[in-house]
Amino acid sequence: MPFVAAIPSPPIAWASFQLGPLTIHMYALCILAGIVAAIVITQRRLAARGVAPGFVVDVAIWAVPLGIVVARMYHVLTHTGDYFAPGDDLWNVFAIWDGGNAIYGSMLGGALGIWIATRRAGVRFLSFADAMAPGMLVAQAIGRLGNWFNQELFGLPTTLPWGLQVAPANPHIPPGTPPGTLFHPLFLYEIVWNLLGVGLILLLERRVALRWGRAIAVYLIWYGLGRSWLEAIRIDPTSDGFLGIPANDWASFAAIAVGVVLLAVSLRRHPGDEPSPFLTDHPRADAVLATPEREPVDAR
Repeated sequence: MPFVAAIPSPPIAWASFQLGPLTIHMYALCILAGIVAAIVITQRRLAARGVAPGFVVDVAIWAVPLGIVVARMYHVLTHTGDYFAPGDDLWNVFAIWDGGNAIYGSMLGGALGIWIATRRAGVRFLSFADAMAPGMLVAQAIGRLGNWFNQELFGLPTTLPWGLQVAPANPHIPPGTPPGTLFHPLFLYEIVWNLLGVGLILLLERRVALRWGRAIAVYLIWYGLGRSWLEAIRIDPTSDGFLGIPANDWASFAAIAVGVVLLAVSLRRHPGDEPSPFLTDHPRADAVLATPEREPVDAR
Protein backbone atom coordinates (compact mmCIF):
# COMPACT_ATOMS: atom_id res chain seq x y z
CA MET A 1 0.00 0.00 0.00
CA PRO A 2 1.55 3.36 -0.98
CA PHE A 3 2.40 5.85 1.71
CA VAL A 4 -0.29 8.49 2.13
CA ALA A 5 0.40 11.62 4.12
CA ALA A 6 -2.41 12.82 6.32
CA ILE A 7 -3.37 15.26 9.05
CA PRO A 8 -3.83 13.31 12.28
CA SER A 9 -6.68 14.13 14.62
CA PRO A 10 -5.71 14.48 18.27
CA PRO A 11 -6.83 11.65 20.56
CA ILE A 12 -10.36 12.34 21.74
CA ALA A 13 -8.99 12.36 25.29
CA TRP A 14 -7.24 15.64 24.41
CA ALA A 15 -10.60 17.33 23.92
CA SER A 16 -10.71 18.09 27.65
CA PHE A 17 -8.60 17.89 30.79
CA GLN A 18 -9.12 18.19 34.53
CA LEU A 19 -8.03 21.20 36.53
CA GLY A 20 -8.89 20.28 40.07
CA PRO A 21 -12.66 19.74 40.17
CA LEU A 22 -13.13 21.53 36.83
CA THR A 23 -13.26 19.96 33.37
CA ILE A 24 -11.60 22.26 30.85
CA HIS A 25 -12.65 21.74 27.23
CA MET A 26 -10.23 22.63 24.44
CA TYR A 27 -13.16 23.73 22.28
CA ALA A 28 -14.12 26.32 24.89
CA LEU A 29 -10.50 27.50 25.23
CA CYS A 30 -10.29 28.01 21.46
CA ILE A 31 -13.51 30.02 21.48
CA LEU A 32 -12.26 32.15 24.37
CA ALA A 33 -8.90 32.69 22.68
CA GLY A 34 -10.72 33.84 19.56
CA ILE A 35 -12.85 36.26 21.54
CA VAL A 36 -9.77 37.75 23.21
CA ALA A 37 -8.05 38.12 19.83
CA ALA A 38 -11.09 39.88 18.35
CA ILE A 39 -11.27 42.27 21.31
CA VAL A 40 -7.58 43.15 21.08
CA ILE A 41 -7.67 43.73 17.31
CA THR A 42 -10.88 45.75 17.42
CA GLN A 43 -9.60 47.78 20.35
CA ARG A 44 -6.41 48.73 18.51
CA ARG A 45 -8.30 49.70 15.37
CA LEU A 46 -10.85 51.82 17.22
CA ALA A 47 -8.22 53.43 19.45
CA ALA A 48 -6.55 54.72 16.28
CA ARG A 49 -9.77 56.63 15.63
CA GLY A 50 -9.99 58.13 19.10
CA VAL A 51 -12.21 55.60 20.89
CA ALA A 52 -11.20 54.80 24.48
CA PRO A 53 -9.59 51.32 24.64
CA GLY A 54 -11.88 50.04 27.38
CA PHE A 55 -14.95 50.61 25.24
CA VAL A 56 -14.48 47.36 23.31
CA VAL A 57 -14.57 45.39 26.56
CA ASP A 58 -17.79 47.20 27.49
CA VAL A 59 -19.28 46.13 24.15
CA ALA A 60 -18.06 42.56 24.65
CA ILE A 61 -19.99 42.36 27.92
CA TRP A 62 -23.14 42.69 25.83
CA ALA A 63 -22.06 40.95 22.63
CA VAL A 64 -20.32 37.80 23.91
CA PRO A 65 -23.13 36.40 26.10
CA LEU A 66 -25.79 37.20 23.50
CA GLY A 67 -23.57 35.73 20.78
CA ILE A 68 -23.08 32.47 22.69
CA VAL A 69 -26.76 32.10 23.59
CA VAL A 70 -28.05 32.79 20.07
CA ALA A 71 -25.27 30.66 18.54
CA ARG A 72 -26.41 27.69 20.59
CA MET A 73 -30.09 28.36 19.88
CA TYR A 74 -29.37 28.54 16.14
CA HIS A 75 -27.40 25.29 16.21
CA VAL A 76 -30.03 23.37 18.18
CA LEU A 77 -32.92 24.63 16.05
CA THR A 78 -31.10 23.71 12.83
CA HIS A 79 -30.03 20.27 14.13
CA THR A 80 -33.24 19.13 15.77
CA GLY A 81 -32.57 15.47 14.98
CA ASP A 82 -29.45 15.57 17.17
CA TYR A 83 -31.29 16.78 20.27
CA PHE A 84 -34.98 15.88 20.13
CA ALA A 85 -35.02 12.30 18.85
CA PRO A 86 -36.63 9.64 21.07
CA GLY A 87 -34.30 8.75 23.93
CA ASP A 88 -32.12 11.87 23.60
CA ASP A 89 -31.00 13.60 26.77
CA LEU A 90 -32.51 17.09 26.56
CA TRP A 91 -29.77 18.46 28.81
CA ASN A 92 -27.43 18.09 25.81
CA VAL A 93 -29.18 21.16 24.39
CA PHE A 94 -27.07 23.18 26.83
CA ALA A 95 -23.78 21.25 26.38
CA ILE A 96 -21.95 23.93 24.43
CA TRP A 97 -18.57 22.43 25.41
CA ASP A 98 -19.26 19.49 23.07
CA GLY A 99 -19.32 21.80 20.07
CA GLY A 100 -22.29 23.10 18.19
CA ASN A 101 -22.13 26.87 18.47
CA ALA A 102 -23.21 28.16 15.09
CA ILE A 103 -21.22 31.03 13.64
CA TYR A 104 -24.29 32.57 12.05
CA GLY A 105 -26.12 32.47 15.36
CA SER A 106 -23.19 34.16 17.06
CA MET A 107 -23.26 36.85 14.37
CA LEU A 108 -26.92 37.59 15.04
CA GLY A 109 -26.61 37.59 18.82
CA GLY A 110 -23.32 39.46 18.76
CA ALA A 111 -24.72 42.08 16.38
CA LEU A 112 -27.63 42.67 18.73
CA GLY A 113 -25.25 43.11 21.67
CA ILE A 114 -23.02 45.48 19.69
CA TRP A 115 -26.01 47.53 18.58
CA ILE A 116 -27.22 47.90 22.17
CA ALA A 117 -23.78 48.85 23.51
CA THR A 118 -22.86 51.27 20.73
CA ARG A 119 -26.28 52.89 20.80
CA ARG A 120 -25.99 53.51 24.52
CA ALA A 121 -22.49 54.99 24.16
CA GLY A 122 -23.00 57.16 21.09
CA VAL A 123 -20.68 55.23 18.78
CA ARG A 124 -21.72 54.38 15.23
CA PHE A 125 -22.69 50.72 14.94
CA LEU A 126 -21.13 50.42 11.48
CA SER A 127 -17.91 52.10 12.64
CA PHE A 128 -17.55 49.47 15.31
CA ALA A 129 -18.45 46.69 12.87
CA ASP A 130 -15.85 47.89 10.35
CA ALA A 131 -13.17 47.95 13.05
CA MET A 132 -14.20 44.46 14.13
CA ALA A 133 -14.29 42.83 10.67
CA PRO A 134 -10.70 41.48 10.51
CA GLY A 135 -10.80 40.57 14.20
CA MET A 136 -13.91 38.48 13.57
CA LEU A 137 -12.12 36.47 10.92
CA VAL A 138 -9.13 35.93 13.20
CA ALA A 139 -11.45 34.84 16.02
CA GLN A 140 -13.27 32.40 13.76
CA ALA A 141 -9.97 30.96 12.54
CA ILE A 142 -8.80 30.35 16.12
CA GLY A 143 -12.17 28.94 17.13
CA ARG A 144 -12.03 26.37 14.33
CA LEU A 145 -9.12 24.68 16.07
CA GLY A 146 -11.70 23.53 18.60
CA ASN A 147 -13.37 21.50 15.85
CA TRP A 148 -10.07 19.70 15.29
CA PHE A 149 -9.90 18.68 18.95
CA ASN A 150 -13.52 17.51 18.82
CA GLN A 151 -12.95 15.61 15.54
CA GLU A 152 -15.77 17.43 13.78
CA LEU A 153 -16.31 19.68 10.77
CA PHE A 154 -14.89 17.36 8.12
CA GLY A 155 -15.96 16.80 4.55
CA LEU A 156 -16.10 14.20 1.82
CA PRO A 157 -13.47 11.44 1.57
CA THR A 158 -10.25 12.47 -0.14
CA THR A 159 -6.91 11.01 -1.20
CA LEU A 160 -5.17 14.38 -1.02
CA PRO A 161 -2.03 14.45 1.16
CA TRP A 162 -3.69 16.79 3.66
CA GLY A 163 -6.65 14.48 4.22
CA LEU A 164 -7.84 14.28 7.83
CA GLN A 165 -7.63 11.11 9.86
CA VAL A 166 -10.79 10.58 11.91
CA ALA A 167 -11.18 7.93 14.60
CA PRO A 168 -13.16 4.93 13.22
CA ALA A 169 -15.54 5.16 16.16
CA ASN A 170 -16.60 8.68 15.19
CA PRO A 171 -20.41 8.50 14.85
CA HIS A 172 -20.41 11.01 12.01
CA ILE A 173 -18.52 8.78 9.56
CA PRO A 174 -21.04 7.51 6.98
CA PRO A 175 -21.87 3.80 7.30
CA GLY A 176 -19.90 1.59 4.93
CA THR A 177 -16.91 3.92 4.71
CA PRO A 178 -13.75 1.77 4.29
CA PRO A 179 -11.32 1.79 7.23
CA GLY A 180 -8.48 4.27 6.86
CA THR A 181 -10.50 6.70 4.73
CA LEU A 182 -9.30 10.30 4.92
CA PHE A 183 -11.62 13.29 4.84
CA HIS A 184 -11.37 16.90 3.75
CA PRO A 185 -10.33 18.96 6.82
CA LEU A 186 -12.98 21.64 6.52
CA PHE A 187 -11.91 23.28 9.76
CA LEU A 188 -8.47 23.84 8.22
CA TYR A 189 -9.90 25.13 4.96
CA GLU A 190 -11.97 27.66 6.89
CA ILE A 191 -8.95 28.75 8.94
CA VAL A 192 -7.00 29.44 5.75
CA TRP A 193 -9.98 31.14 4.08
CA ASN A 194 -10.57 33.38 7.09
CA LEU A 195 -6.92 34.43 7.32
CA LEU A 196 -6.91 35.23 3.60
CA GLY A 197 -9.97 37.36 4.28
CA VAL A 198 -8.05 39.29 6.94
CA GLY A 199 -5.34 40.00 4.39
CA LEU A 200 -7.93 41.07 1.81
CA ILE A 201 -9.60 43.57 4.14
CA LEU A 202 -6.30 45.05 5.28
CA LEU A 203 -5.08 45.29 1.69
CA LEU A 204 -8.27 47.02 0.54
CA GLU A 205 -8.05 49.43 3.46
CA ARG A 206 -4.66 50.58 2.20
CA ARG A 207 -6.18 51.48 -1.16
CA VAL A 208 -9.75 52.61 -0.48
CA ALA A 209 -11.72 53.85 2.51
CA LEU A 210 -13.56 50.86 3.96
CA ARG A 211 -15.82 52.93 6.18
CA TRP A 212 -19.59 53.38 6.52
CA GLY A 213 -20.00 49.59 6.77
CA ARG A 214 -17.82 48.62 3.83
CA ALA A 215 -15.31 46.53 5.78
CA ILE A 216 -18.03 44.49 7.45
CA ALA A 217 -19.73 44.17 4.03
CA VAL A 218 -16.54 42.66 2.59
CA TYR A 219 -16.40 40.34 5.60
CA LEU A 220 -19.97 39.14 5.05
CA ILE A 221 -19.41 38.51 1.35
CA TRP A 222 -16.07 36.78 1.87
CA TYR A 223 -17.20 34.60 4.75
CA GLY A 224 -20.50 33.72 3.09
CA LEU A 225 -18.78 32.62 -0.11
CA GLY A 226 -16.32 30.41 1.72
CA ARG A 227 -18.85 28.91 4.07
CA SER A 228 -21.33 28.08 1.30
CA TRP A 229 -18.64 26.07 -0.48
CA LEU A 230 -17.55 24.28 2.69
CA GLU A 231 -21.12 23.32 3.56
CA ALA A 232 -21.48 21.77 0.10
CA ILE A 233 -18.83 19.13 0.83
CA ARG A 234 -19.50 18.64 4.54
CA ILE A 235 -20.64 15.21 5.73
CA ASP A 236 -20.52 15.41 9.52
CA PRO A 237 -23.83 16.67 10.94
CA THR A 238 -25.08 19.40 8.64
CA SER A 239 -27.93 21.71 9.51
CA ASP A 240 -31.56 20.98 8.76
CA GLY A 241 -32.61 22.41 5.45
CA PHE A 242 -35.28 23.75 3.15
CA LEU A 243 -35.75 22.62 -0.45
CA GLY A 244 -32.87 20.21 0.08
CA ILE A 245 -30.44 23.01 0.95
CA PRO A 246 -28.98 23.08 4.51
CA ALA A 247 -29.88 26.03 6.72
CA ASN A 248 -26.23 27.05 6.92
CA ASP A 249 -26.15 27.42 3.14
CA TRP A 250 -29.23 29.63 3.25
CA ALA A 251 -27.54 31.67 5.97
CA SER A 252 -24.42 31.94 3.81
CA PHE A 253 -26.47 33.17 0.86
CA ALA A 254 -28.16 35.69 3.17
CA ALA A 255 -24.78 36.91 4.44
CA ILE A 256 -23.56 37.44 0.88
CA ALA A 257 -26.75 39.27 -0.05
CA VAL A 258 -26.61 41.52 3.03
CA GLY A 259 -22.95 42.27 2.30
CA VAL A 260 -23.64 43.19 -1.33
CA VAL A 261 -26.61 45.40 -0.43
CA LEU A 262 -24.70 47.08 2.41
CA LEU A 263 -21.74 47.77 0.14
CA ALA A 264 -23.94 49.17 -2.63
CA VAL A 265 -25.95 51.38 -0.26
CA SER A 266 -22.80 52.62 1.48
CA LEU A 267 -21.12 53.59 -1.79
CA ARG A 268 -24.25 55.37 -2.96
CA ARG A 269 -25.10 57.23 0.24
CA HIS A 270 -21.61 57.91 1.57
CA PRO A 271 -19.18 58.52 -1.30
CA GLY A 272 -16.79 60.35 1.04
CA ASP A 273 -14.85 59.20 4.08
CA GLU A 274 -16.48 58.73 7.45
CA PRO A 275 -15.52 61.78 9.54
CA SER A 276 -15.85 60.20 12.96
CA PRO A 277 -16.92 56.95 14.63
CA PHE A 278 -19.05 58.95 17.05
CA LEU A 279 -22.65 60.06 16.87
CA THR A 280 -21.85 63.70 17.48
CA ASP A 281 -25.30 64.59 18.78
CA HIS A 282 -25.35 61.77 21.34
CA PRO A 283 -25.14 62.92 24.97
CA ARG A 284 -22.81 60.06 25.98
CA ALA A 285 -20.35 60.18 23.09
CA ASP A 286 -17.72 62.10 25.09
CA ALA A 287 -17.56 59.24 27.61
CA VAL A 288 -15.78 56.95 25.15
CA LEU A 289 -13.36 59.48 23.71
CA ALA A 290 -9.75 58.42 24.18
CA THR A 291 -8.75 62.10 24.44
CA PRO A 292 -11.77 64.18 25.47
CA GLU A 293 -9.85 67.45 25.23
CA ARG A 294 -9.47 67.18 21.44
CA GLU A 295 -11.17 65.75 18.40
CA PRO A 296 -10.74 62.00 17.76
CA VAL A 297 -7.88 61.01 15.48
CA ASP A 298 -9.18 59.62 12.19
CA ALA A 299 -6.28 57.25 11.55
CA ARG A 300 -6.45 54.50 8.98
